[in-house]
Amino acid sequence: MGRLASRVARAGRQIGWYWGSLMGDNHYRRYVAHRARTHPGEPVMSERDYWRMRYRASEVQPRCC
Repeated sequence: MGRLASRVARAGRQIGWYWGSLMGDNHYRRYVAHRARTHPGEPVMSERDYWRMRYRASEVQPRCC
């Protein structure tokens, strides 16, 4: 019974990781890691500002044609 519970728990964690990745839960963490790796010592946007910037970038801009 222990093996079955272990497999179920592992499957649950994998599904949770996939769902979180799909929904964007880890985007800010990836951004912070990237900034620390590529621009050490520089300030990092707050999570609130990051999501605001992402939301504005995804808005569709009206076009004339």
